[in-house]
Amino acid sequence: MWPAVIVASLGCYAIKLVGLSVPQKWLANRRVMHVANLLPVALLTALIATQAFTSGRHLQIDARAAGLLAAVIAVRFKAPFLVVVGLACLVAAVVRLAA
Repeated sequence: MWPAVIVASLGCYAIKLVGLSVPQKWLANRRVMHVANLLPVALLTALIATQAFTSGRHLQIDARAAGLLAAVIAVRFKAPFLVVVGLACLVAAVVRLAA
């Protein structure tokens, strides 16, 4: 297992080094800046969808989906982050208890 950890660490370091070696002119490109701003949002959305709607390799709609819906509604009403998380947990727990 240690060789895999070492190889992965070296790979991460190499990717970081390549990122630091990119010329500033390329980074100042308007399209690159736009993609760099949108990429974290897309990755976080994919992570949330994967965690909320899958179980192993199967699609599963359960209490997590209800919690996510409650969180989306709370965000829509501009609730503070802790309120959003707490509400999502509460709704998911109530749905699990009811099921």
